[in-house]
Amino acid sequence: MTDTKKMYKEAMAILKATSRTFFIPITFLEKDLKTTVAMAYLCMRAIDEIEDHEEIENEAKAQMLDATAALLLQPSFDEQAYEAVIQDYRHLLPEVSLRLNDWLALTPEGIRPEVAASTSEMASGMAKWARKNWICKTKEDLDDYTYYVAGLVGTMLSDIWLWGAGIETDRDLAIGYGRGLQAVNILRNQDEDAERGVSFMPEGWTRDDLFAYAEENLAKGDAYNRSIKKRSILMFCKIPLALAHKTLDAMKKGHEKMSRQEVEQTVAALDESTK
Repeated sequence: MTDTKKMYKEAMAILKATSRTFFIPITFLEKDLKTTVAMAYLCMRAIDEIEDHEEIENEAKAQMLDATAALLLQPSFDEQAYEAVIQDYRHLLPEVSLRLNDWLALTPEGIRPEVAASTSEMASGMAKWARKNWICKTKEDLDDYTYYVAGLVGTMLSDIWLWGAGIETDRDLAIGYGRGLQAVNILRNQDEDAERGVSFMPEGWTRDDLFAYAEENLAKGDAYNRSIKKRSILMFCKIPLALAHKTLDAMKKGHEKMSRQEVEQTVAALDESTK
């Protein structure tokens, strides 16, 4: 097995271990698109793990994220410089963060600059929000936060679909799609976030307002999907959206999340109905 093949196999194993829910839709993609989306996810997950780490101080997170953002904008990623950036926290960070250079190296050259640029913008935004301790006071704050952590995933995917399949998509709808998925996560993790002193709920909002925000943005995700005619990409996009809609419905009924069986049934039904 060549080093590249070995690295790819390891990457897919890490992806599956990191996010089973995201791993399922990726399996519907073909060849270069599958590789690209998998590596793009791992790049963003690498910085997300820095932002989320409970044992690292916010200012230290912000400094690492800002430095990483700058490295990602260089013509080629400087692995040694990145290792110096994370050195003090290397023992705390997961493998997905330590191997950011590998995920970029496995990303096809033709789309690598766009993946690096999107990941850089996300890292800068996360640094800003780490310094704010993730406190959203207004709807504008919530829009800003959800853009950086999820809307950017949508715009990056739009870049990938254009590069890999010639499919043009609406970037505003792509951002709404990402925001909708993130809003569902915020609703699901509200109590847990409150315990660590974090609140994404704008002042004066109720949980119902947050549900409305999620539904409004998921509707943009539905509109985004209607513009995609290629089945493999449509399946990739439809699965997270369908799961988000169903999770929202489950939470409205007082359940925390969908069961694994419900997830599998949803995917099977989409596979059957998507032509």
